[in-house]
Parts: sequence; structure tokens; C-alpha cells
Amino acid sequence: MYRKLRLCSNNGGFEAIPDPPCPIDLARARDRLAAAEVPVVDARVMLIATLPPEVTISRAGRLLFKTRDAADAEAGFARLRALLDLPPLADGPG
Repeated sequence: MYRKLRLCSNNGGFEAIPDPPCPIDLARARDRLAAAEVPVVDARVMLIATLPPEVTISRAGRLLFKTRDAADAEAGFARLRALLDLPPLADGPG
């Protein structure tokens, strides 16, 4: 399960952190995103996908949505979750 989306400390985006840890197979994720025609950059240790919003996906499963709009981040998480079969967001406070 992912912790509720929360604003990053620098207020530049929203992050989702898996709890417990949920490693992501980046090669598989890249292939699934490309198959869905989502532009994706493979930086080996992370993926950068343009959903919108742009999202950075780490091997550890951490997701960083580059938007200050909570609704955009939630929509991006929902789409990414469907594409990559990710666990849901937790209910309640982050």
C-alpha cells in the first residue's frame, strides 16, 4: 500500500511512498508505459514518465509527481497504478 500523497518538503511536487517497501522492476515498468504510449525516459536507476503530470519512478517504488496540484497528482497516481498494477493509496492522513 502507498502512503497518502503528500506535498514534498520543497513544495515542488507530491510524493507517494510504498509502505511496506514495494520495489518496482523498472525494465518491466518502462515496457508497460511504452506499450501504453506514455513517453518515458529510462535513466537506469529511475524512470521519468510524462502522464501528465511528469512522474519520477524509483526502483524502491517511490513516486514523485511534479505538480503542485493535489488533484493532478491523484489522477497521475490512479493512471500509473492502472498501468503498472501498483498497490492502492492508504486512506486517511499522510
